[in-house]
Amino acid sequence: MARDGDINEPTREFPGYPTGEALKERSAVTPEAERGAPQPAGGPARGLLWVLGVAAMAVVVLLGVQATGLLPDFRNPFAKEQTDRSQPPLLKSIQDLSRYVAAEGNFQVVVDLQNDRRNVPDWLLSQRTLFVGAGSVEAYVDFAKISEGAVVESADGRSVEIKLPAPQLGKANLDLEKSYVFAEERGLLNRVGELVKGDPNRQQQVYQLAEERITGAARDSGLTQRAEGNTRKMLEGLLRSLGYEKVTVTYTAP
Repeated sequence: MARDGDINEPTREFPGYPTGEALKERSAVTPEAERGAPQPAGGPARGLLWVLGVAAMAVVVLLGVQATGLLPDFRNPFAKEQTDRSQPPLLKSIQDLSRYVAAEGNFQVVVDLQNDRRNVPDWLLSQRTLFVGAGSVEAYVDFAKISEGAVVESADGRSVEIKLPAPQLGKANLDLEKSYVFAEERGLLNRVGELVKGDPNRQQQVYQLAEERITGAARDSGLTQRAEGNTRKMLEGLLRSLGYEKVTVTYTAP
């Protein structure tokens, strides 16, 4: 049982309460003296949210200003650039033509060309190119070759006979936009040679071979016969509109 003198003494279970004098001293402490006291746990989080909000607002403002066109566009400093240093075209000649293009054929050819050496393995010295070539050939009648007396009119003026030169095939026109190299195989020495000394005209042989194949295909396709029929129809319609009742169109031997 505790003594009467120990009733107001603080113990571990019952610590002492501040008296009136202690309360006055504690209330006299200014806020500046308590700056060293620990801050609430929400202080740093609040500051981080404030910084993020300011950054987001700055991004929105920047995008809005850029959308209005007040600021220049941001470009990649390492973007790919292309410079055209080609020389102006040089006119070498002008040729007058009197051709009537009566038909045109579009062709596609696959060229499989291989260059190698005897008794040398392909993996060491060889070059094989698989090229898909697309081109066109025109069939035309050259009106400049019409000789005198080629147009004969009947006595009554109702019929006319015309003799024309046989249709010809133009040069094959290889369309490089539709042509492409499908596959290419080169030997070890060929690759080393290209590294030391490249050949800018390496594909020229393939192009020429493709044009020859297209020209041969046009010759066997009956393109000239189509040109004969189209030219005949054109002249018959033209001359009948001029009053001729009968129009005869013949072709001379090529």
